Amino acid sequence: MIWNWQKPDWPEFTWDASSLRRAEEQFLLGCGSFAGTVKHLDSTDREQITIEAMSQEALTSSEIEGEFLDRASVQSSIRRQLGLGSDKRRVKPAERGIAELVVDLYRSFANPLSEETLYGWHRMLVQGRGDLRDVGRYRRDEEPMQVVSGGLHAPKVHFEAPPSGQVPGEMGRFIERFNPTAPGGIEALPALTRAGIAHLYFESIHPFEDGNGRIGRAISEKALAQSVGQPTLTALAATILIRRKEYYAALEAANQGNEITLWLNWFAGIVIEAQSRTAISIEFLIEKAKLLNRLRNQLNERQEKALLRILREGPEGFEGGLSAGNYAAITGASPASATRDLADMVEKGALLRRGEGRYTRYFANLRISSGEGMPLVPKRMMPSGSIK
Repeated sequence: MIWNWQKPDWPEFTWDASSLRRAEEQFLLGCGSFAGTVKHLDSTDREQITIEAMSQEALTSSEIEGEFLDRASVQSSIRRQLGLGSDKRRVKPAERGIAELVVDLYRSFANPLSEETLYGWHRMLVQGRGDLRDVGRYRRDEEPMQVVSGGLHAPKVHFEAPPSGQVPGEMGRFIERFNPTAPGGIEALPALTRAGIAHLYFESIHPFEDGNGRIGRAISEKALAQSVGQPTLTALAATILIRRKEYYAALEAANQGNEITLWLNWFAGIVIEAQSRTAISIEFLIEKAKLLNRLRNQLNERQEKALLRILREGPEGFEGGLSAGNYAAITGASPASATRDLADMVEKGALLRRGEGRYTRYFANLRISSGEGMPLVPKRMMPSGSIK
């Protein structure tokens, strides 16, 4: 297999800009709507949205790589670093590290990209790790950097990165090409195009011993934020996590050549979907606050506990809705009390009821785009013939 970086036209990527025009316009329109919505929130709600969005990106970007972190610890670390106070809990190095990265990205998105930035992000990500040779610097191992699946007897190589000896030169060229493509730069590119190219370009080099996926997604977020002049808080990693198999397949296909229209269209669709998820999350937080304010002092202790538990699931809510059995398990109520409590919550407008008999399910009564807490996102902008 000949990889993209081995071809004579590397890294002179080519693409059909006209196929991305609609997505670019949609992204900028969505950013404007987001800014308008957030502008009308009070400081407490804006703070909550920021913490929720940043912690979600930190958690899901790590989960894509198979690392599962504690949400409360990540949020505590983010709050502490933003000077918002925290619960003083002990935070493990992995949670502290990814929190430091997202906070640094949030604060310094407008700064040009540099090797020092990348080295710093790498040190943040891998702090506490004793199994890595190269921390805060590019990889130096002479063994090939490969993405492999399958058993030892029949491994399948999905991608092989440039040898470590080429990495410093490749990364120098990457940074030299990234910064001038920012808004106002001499080679400025549209937001989605720039972020998609940067992600693919960086992942093709795979410059670090570990952490390349998380740093590559952070670079994409930086590119998007620079394009709109503010942190986007877009749920990019959360959306990629849902589409993880497609993500790896799309990257693998794009690593085989330097005509990247299919990759850019796939990536643009993911960003638009992520933007939609972010909008729904904000709408959910606003509607949740309204609902709880309206119901203050109207619910008994069991009902309040159940409602808060439902709302903790976020815009998606309980999968399939809340049943009477779920309610009893959450609150410890008897079947008769569960039935009375749920009927009362429907009457007071706390819950919506769907179905009959043993198929009856309850949903939080929130007026968000999904109708019942299930987010509606646009179909991915997948061009004909691309990776499925």
